[in-house]
Amino acid sequence: MPPQRTRERALRHRLAELRGPETQPKALDARALAALAANPGCGRRAILDGAGVDKAALARALGAPSAFGQSQFALVRGNAFEAKVKADGGTELLRLAHERLDRSAEPPTGAHVPDLSAVGPAGRAARTALALREATASPGTWTLLDHPMLALDVAGSVAHLEPDAVIVHPDGSWTVVEIKSFPMLDGAADPAKVGAATRQAAVYVLALEEVAARLDPAPRVRHRILLVCPKDFSNLPTASAVDVRKQRAVTARQLARLTRVEDIADALPEGICFSPELPAEQLTAAVEAVPATYAPECLSTCELAFHCRDRSRASGAVTPLGRPVRAELGGLTTVEDVLAAARGEAGDPDDPAVAALRRAAALRAEALRTAAPEVAPCP
Repeated sequence: MPPQRTRERALRHRLAELRGPETQPKALDARALAALAANPGCGRRAILDGAGVDKAALARALGAPSAFGQSQFALVRGNAFEAKVKADGGTELLRLAHERLDRSAEPPTGAHVPDLSAVGPAGRAARTALALREATASPGTWTLLDHPMLALDVAGSVAHLEPDAVIVHPDGSWTVVEIKSFPMLDGAADPAKVGAATRQAAVYVLALEEVAARLDPAPRVRHRILLVCPKDFSNLPTASAVDVRKQRAVTARQLARLTRVEDIADALPEGICFSPELPAEQLTAAVEAVPATYAPECLSTCELAFHCRDRSRASGAVTPLGRPVRAELGGLTTVEDVLAAARGEAGDPDDPAVAALRRAAALRAEALRTAAPEVAPCP
């Protein structure tokens, strides 16, 4: 057997051990990859996601559950809106794509919607790649791929991603479609929600580029995605073309910086397992064996955020104060170190962070002395 195949088989076996016996892996999605790319230094999230560990179940077993994810109402509403957008063979969706992205092309009078069903994620990814190849080889028509499956290599493991849709234009170029249930009021939507959708779409663009790179000639993957949302307070779809070049570049750079999963797994002690069925003490020790990089932003993107925050606070780390504060403090990694430096009890006076802390402490003491009211002596 070739060495590469041997290493891949050994890695799969190791990840299965970490996940737990007879535990099915939890598939990575674009939302998880976008969050992982936003915090590339977190080895804990990298190994848990790479091994397919259910982090929500793990957080509950650790006693720190999080209310992470969409409500049932939001899921039902989103599915109903997506079905409306794609009704009648995607007629309305293609009309929006022509209007917002490709006015120079012939208006779509119909679309080819290939069957993408296959066995397993790998089979669906292969079927999607074939459908994209066939659509690109037949220019002049619009093709709509409904929930295609894309494969993306992430830190040595393959993630299978499922965008809402991909459109093949008459000129053979490809566009990612994101369908969201949050409203677009007067042509604008919530910037935070649009930002999250854009980062997620950037992951799909990267995966599509990997598919395109295997074709000769390689088709163009458009860097303007189609974001479809309800118009105002109705259920009528409207759309906006969103440029994701910046998010794509950032995501590609961050994913490239991720520590490879096998490197993290090799550094772990033998016998480590993250199965939620284990006793809490054993599970806590296993999780703590992998270093984490906590930041307040994790609260909205990671199921283990509450556990990591509690541990950071218990150790007196400065990370719960946020990345900007952490960056300003340099080598001062704990609150006790910061207070000692401010009091002049520790730290190098030539360190800019230490000098700034001592200056701030002196200004505070001076302000408190000035503001202190004079108390008249008792008669």
